Amino acid sequence: MLGRYVCYNLGTNGHQTYIANRGDDLEMRFLKPMFELGRSRFTFYSPRDRESMRAVIADADIVINMIGKYYETKTLTETPRFPFVSYRVNYTHRETNVDIARTIAELCTEMQVDNLVHVSSINARPDSKSEWTRTKWEGEKAVQEAYPWATIIRPTQLFGPEDRLLNWFANAANMFPFVPLINGGQSLTQPVYAVDVAHAIQKVVDNPSRFEGRTVDCFGTEDYTYGELASFVYDITGQDPRIWDLPDNIATRVATGVNLMGRPMLTPDMVSLWTEDFAPRMTQEEYDAQPIQDKVFTMEDLGVKAQPIEKLAFNYLHRFRQGGHFDLAKGYSND
Repeated sequence: MLGRYVCYNLGTNGHQTYIANRGDDLEMRFLKPMFELGRSRFTFYSPRDRESMRAVIADADIVINMIGKYYETKTLTETPRFPFVSYRVNYTHRETNVDIARTIAELCTEMQVDNLVHVSSINARPDSKSEWTRTKWEGEKAVQEAYPWATIIRPTQLFGPEDRLLNWFANAANMFPFVPLINGGQSLTQPVYAVDVAHAIQKVVDNPSRFEGRTVDCFGTEDYTYGELASFVYDITGQDPRIWDLPDNIATRVATGVNLMGRPMLTPDMVSLWTEDFAPRMTQEEYDAQPIQDKVFTMEDLGVKAQPIEKLAFNYLHRFRQGGHFDLAKGYSND
């Protein structure tokens, strides 16, 4: 999701861009119109093949790492006993968030890349109940050890047309007999617009030397509980699902079954993630009061103003309304 908007900015600003891809051309073809002819190159690689990753970086001046996954991808494998197939984890959180990130940073050092931009998470910390969060923290440390000049981008949860936050609530209302709110949905989150984060990354690309070895925290205008977000979404969509307050231990059991889906709507690790606050740990005033040599930047420091969720969410959530816009607005077709 974030990569879509980063590519748009790179193409708009005329950057020659190498886009890493481990699928096929059809998965990335929507990015091509963002670039002038010849200004983009799609390079195929395997995260377990160091030389193929070296080919992606090639002669790049700046590398932007946005590799990530909210669930551990799975693949079917044969077994000798009934039912003769089972799931095997393909890429774990540790491989995705730590091992691959470390490899990219090491290659950037070896190949003398001018700057590395590594996208982490504002929630990254070693004491989290969520493995995704813990490995995000370990990935940051691995990158900084292998490439000390890296710029770390730490967003909160992203919202936007392709998000897995507001869309999650709307989709859950259509797919599940009830919508679970983990521990009553009391944990806080401060979602940030994906386009704003992409603008912040472009600011770093435009002036990489200013941000060498620095961290940029990206967060929205307000914090909300997950319960408030659910009410906000259903007020827009007109859906009226059954809301179930699930304790995290029961939600984990439910998520264990849902996790068998190809692209699971809920995983046990997501349950752990949603029991903890996902928001900056400082106020804007505390960010401003930091000594300049140790300062953690915010989007505001980069000249990027955070867009409020209330201003943008309707634009992509109204499609979930039953009957759509025409069912609510009179005056079409002489009605």
